[in-house]
Amino acid sequence: MGGGLVVALVGVALASAAIGAYDIPLGDLLSSVRHRLHLGGQPLDRIGESVLWDVRLPRVVLAMLVGASLGCAGALMQGVFGNPLAEPGVIGVSTGAAVGAVAAIAFGIEVLGNWTVTVFAFVTGLFTVLLVYALSRSAGRSEVVTLILTGIAVNAFAMSLVGLFIFFADNAQISQITFWQLGSLSQSTWPKVLAVLPCAALGLLAAPVHARRLDLLALGERPARHLGVDVERLRVSLILVVALLTAAAVAVAGVISFVGLVVPHLVRMVAGPGHRFLVPASAAGGALVLLSADLVARTVAEPAELPLGVITGLIGSPFFFWLLRRTRSRQGGWA
Repeated sequence: MGGGLVVALVGVALASAAIGAYDIPLGDLLSSVRHRLHLGGQPLDRIGESVLWDVRLPRVVLAMLVGASLGCAGALMQGVFGNPLAEPGVIGVSTGAAVGAVAAIAFGIEVLGNWTVTVFAFVTGLFTVLLVYALSRSAGRSEVVTLILTGIAVNAFAMSLVGLFIFFADNAQISQITFWQLGSLSQSTWPKVLAVLPCAALGLLAAPVHARRLDLLALGERPARHLGVDVERLRVSLILVVALLTAAAVAVAGVISFVGLVVPHLVRMVAGPGHRFLVPASAAGGALVLLSADLVARTVAEPAELPLGVITGLIGSPFFFWLLRRTRSRQGGWA
C-alpha cells in the first residue's frame, strides 16, 4: 500500500501543477523542473514559469504539508484517545486558531503585516490546547473523558468568542472571515511553505517514534502501564505533536474538516491498526486527499474557486457515514 500511496501522490501532484486556468503540458512542466535542477531541459515562457513556480508549485507543496499534518494528527488523536471519532479539533486547536485569526481580521490588527492572521491563529491554537490540557489535569494526571469534555467546553467558549468578534466586524471583514473559516489554499506562497515546513517536519518526524507505545496503549491504559508505558507522558507528548501539526496547518489554510477523521480510518481498513504503518500512511493519505480536493476546488467551477473546507466536508461526511455502516455490518462495531 505504501508504494501505491507514493505513486498516487506523485501523479496527483503533477496533475495539480499542470492543470488550471493556464494549462501546462506535462512534458513542458518536467522540462522546466529539470532546467531548474540544472539537469538539462528548457524553461517555459515568462508567464508559464511564473504560473508554475510562483503560483502552482507553492500551492501543491503547501497542500501536501497541510494534508500530511492533518492526516497524521488524526491518526495520533485516535490512538491517544482510543476513540475512532477523535480528530484534532477535539482538543480545541482549530477553534482556538479561529479565535486568533478572526480577532486579527475583525479588529484590523496588522502588527505583522500579511503574516498577522497566520501568526495569531498559530499562537492561539497552541495556547488553547495547553489550556485544555491544564484544565483537564487533576492530581497530576489527565483522563481521556475529562480531556474530551474539557475540549468540548473550551470549543464552545471559543466559538462564542468568534461569534462576538464577527458581530463587531464590517461586511468586508465578515467576507474575509468566512473565507478563512471555510478553508483555502489560494494565498499559497513559498514564504508560507517555509513557515509551515519546520512545524510539519518536526511533528511528522516525531510521530512515528511513538508508534510502538501507541500499539501498547490500544490494549488499555492499565495493561500499557504494566508493560512499561508512561501513559501520562505519552499523552502529553502526542497532544503537543498534534497541536503543533494542526495549528500550523489551520494557520495557513483555515479550518479544513474530515481529513484528520476519515483518512486514518481508510488506512486502517486496508492495512490494519498497527501504528508503525498507520501513522506515516495517514500522513501520505492526508496529503493525497487534500491535494486532490484542492485540484477539484480550483477546477470544478472555473474561473471561480470553491472553498477547500466545503469540498472536504461534502465528500467526507457521506463517505464517513458509508464507512460507519460498512464497519458495523462487517464487525458489529468499531472493534
